[in-house]
Amino acid sequence: MCWAIEQGQVTAARIAKEVPLVDGAGLAIEVLRRGSEAATLHSLLRLAEPAAVFPPIGEGSLDGVQDYVHRAVPLHHVLRAIRVGHASLARAFLRACERLVEPAQLTREMKAINEELFAYVDAFTDAMTREYLAEHDRWTTSAAATRLATVHALLANSVGDVDDAARTLGYDLERIHVGVIVWTGSPAEDSRLPSAATSLLKGLGATATLVVPVGSGRVWAWGAVPKRRPNQASASRVGAGLRAAVGSPALGPAGFRRTHQEAVRVERLRGLSVREAPRVTLYRDVVLTVLLAGDLAAAGEFVRSELGELGGRGGGMHALRTTLLHYFEAERSLVRVAEQLHIARGTVAYRVKRAQEVLGHDIGHRRLSLYAALLLAEEFGDSVLAPTQLPT
Repeated sequence: MCWAIEQGQVTAARIAKEVPLVDGAGLAIEVLRRGSEAATLHSLLRLAEPAAVFPPIGEGSLDGVQDYVHRAVPLHHVLRAIRVGHASLARAFLRACERLVEPAQLTREMKAINEELFAYVDAFTDAMTREYLAEHDRWTTSAAATRLATVHALLANSVGDVDDAARTLGYDLERIHVGVIVWTGSPAEDSRLPSAATSLLKGLGATATLVVPVGSGRVWAWGAVPKRRPNQASASRVGAGLRAAVGSPALGPAGFRRTHQEAVRVERLRGLSVREAPRVTLYRDVVLTVLLAGDLAAAGEFVRSELGELGGRGGGMHALRTTLLHYFEAERSLVRVAEQLHIARGTVAYRVKRAQEVLGHDIGHRRLSLYAALLLAEEFGDSVLAPTQLPT
């Protein structure tokens, strides 16, 4: 059982890497993992008990079909994922066979594995194709599909009649909009997303809302607000296990696009970040980090160049960087930093002095660049820091 779970995870990771099935949402990856695990268990049981009667397809193997259709993943990508998964699973079974089977029995066992896996992938491909086409027919004739297609057209700026789009959505597009994305990595939380998005928008002052599911574990939503700046104090209303990104208020169809694009950037940032983040993140609170991290490779080069030895990995350098970052943000107030980090004022003073010594220059020199490098290091950690061992 443990081996099957492990191979399911390996297979899902390989598919996610090689086939464009997963679009940022943690639940989409989880659906893929569960399907791979079910396929592994099914094949393992059939090989262990060839005389037993099993259904041709393991329970749970087709769970991702609805998600793929709703996210407009093409069928040929889904079928390619099956081929990649089959190859990964075959390698795992054959390696295990070489390790565990006596040499005299090896050829026979490998033949049995190949026959079983090819039979399974043929049946799985047929079943997946039937399920996909049936779900595609249901989805494309549904009101939800029409709404999602209208939203995509608005975001692509390809709507001919804005009034007609507004009627389809039941949402006034000429208002001031706040765009949000709410997502989760847990299948059990999926049903909470629409109500969480609505509650969040109402907390931000929205008098009308539009909520559109975009696949497993994720919804896009907009709210019409009377003011251009939502009340940040209210932007904390999503439950445990959920995360949300909030764009800035913007007017009309162009604003509908812009506020959503800002929320998308925040969601991507949170996917890369190693920093502990609040459940709800406003774009305006992280806009500098978003802009600085547009090219993460270039950002890493900048951080390493700017921080030098202060950009080293490890707890000691991390403590110095974090303290110095808070020191800048607190306008050099030792008292405020001590309160924020729950350390003594003398410790703050020592760390700031020590960070300056490691840098080799006064922290007032190139302050803006230094602050930007510290911010990136805090947000992205090892992705932008110096290697563990610097070349000599």
